[in-house]
Amino acid sequence: MGATDRVRGRTDSEGPSGLAEIGLLIYPGAQSAAISGLTDLFTVANRLSAERGGPASRALRISHWQSNAESGQLERVFDTHRVGHVPLAAVILPPSLDSEPCGDAFAAHVRWITAQHARGTVLCSIGCGAFLLAGAGLLNGRTATTHWIHADRLAERFPEIHVDRDKLIIDDGDMITAGGVMARVDLGLRLIYRWLGPSVMLATARFFVVDAAGREQRFYSSFAPRLHHGDGAILQIQHWLQLHYAQSLTVVALAACAKLGQRTFLRRFRQATGLKPIEYVQHLRIDKAREALEFSTLTINEIAWAVGYEDQGAFRKIFRRILGLSPGEYRRRFGIAERDSSKAAAA
Repeated sequence: MGATDRVRGRTDSEGPSGLAEIGLLIYPGAQSAAISGLTDLFTVANRLSAERGGPASRALRISHWQSNAESGQLERVFDTHRVGHVPLAAVILPPSLDSEPCGDAFAAHVRWITAQHARGTVLCSIGCGAFLLAGAGLLNGRTATTHWIHADRLAERFPEIHVDRDKLIIDDGDMITAGGVMARVDLGLRLIYRWLGPSVMLATARFFVVDAAGREQRFYSSFAPRLHHGDGAILQIQHWLQLHYAQSLTVVALAACAKLGQRTFLRRFRQATGLKPIEYVQHLRIDKAREALEFSTLTINEIAWAVGYEDQGAFRKIFRRILGLSPGEYRRRFGIAERDSSKAAAA
């Protein structure tokens, strides 16, 4: 089984019927158009998936979650499938056209979001929905994006976060932040790709007359780690690796961090993620290198060093094995920053 097969295989967040549930959080001030628009996007994707795959096709279950005025607990207030529930595969925090969702009024939402992340749910924000992730402390030490109008405020209020206002989407595997309000389409297509596959994603983009070609280059090689496996010790290590992938790492150190014996750690890590620890770290590093090749003008050697490879030859070999292209070939095909700088030089 190849690397892409492992990524696209059925995840533990899917129920026996092949459903992966995506929850949309309705909080005070949340943009209703984003909630209804994403619901429509996923509904169309389900129909297109059924047309291509028949009864055995995968589907997305879409639910809306809102705080109960009496109990203060978050509850499903809308559900496209009335069957037994499975853990949420992903939660989307929509943008707001009012104010930034911060403060005591959102304490229950932040607790719920934190609990979902601890269970392995992928957390996604659009625009100032990133403030909910930031309020939970889940973006500390990470790079995140938001709508450009909120970028300075997010960076000022949460200095532990590196805010990149230039990125449309930043996919960290367990967390995805999207920029402008209409970046919801890009986020939705990314989730469709992850759970329903590339053909359904492209068909959905065509249905909505969205230019999928520009987005396609980033979808096809994204590393989507398994997070909803129920092993808390391994999930903790996965979250840690998202921040420390470039460090010199050993199985002994990782096992100690997980408070497990080495053999037990190796067995449980492989069982939970489908990969050996070294393979998992390689995928994380190459995914970060892929983005740098697309969006920066750093040299290939500089990128290799930045993601944790002192041996440039090893980096190039692993990059080709995982993505099927050398770093140079990948940059020539997808290197937006490089093309832009060439145009500027020629002007």
